Amino acid sequence: MAFRMTEQAYLVLLALADGPRHGYGVVQAVVTLSDGRVRLGAGTLYGVLDRLVEAGYARVCGEEVVDGRLRRYYELTDEGGAAAAAHTRELAALAARAKRALAARPALGGT
Repeated sequence: MAFRMTEQAYLVLLALADGPRHGYGVVQAVVTLSDGRVRLGAGTLYGVLDRLVEAGYARVCGEEVVDGRLRRYYELTDEGGAAAAAHTRELAALAARAKRALAARPALGGT
């Protein structure tokens, strides 16, 4: 089955683009990337990370115990970087088509 690129999955990939992060670091990066619009709960985050790992887009790259709790680090794979770049291009093309479609309608943001 092909990987379905949800908004949450895309944002997690982008969060990992800067380098390895643990779960809470991913959550914080997603909030920043989405200007506070997307806040991932633990269940959603780890579900997305599991799907990304299964698809080969991310991998576990380390673990450490902090305050008695296991902290697992994830990193982007080359395949994950390529998928994020491809999705970024798709979104940019969609945005360009949307701008053209709205251009004829000044009330909707056109000129």
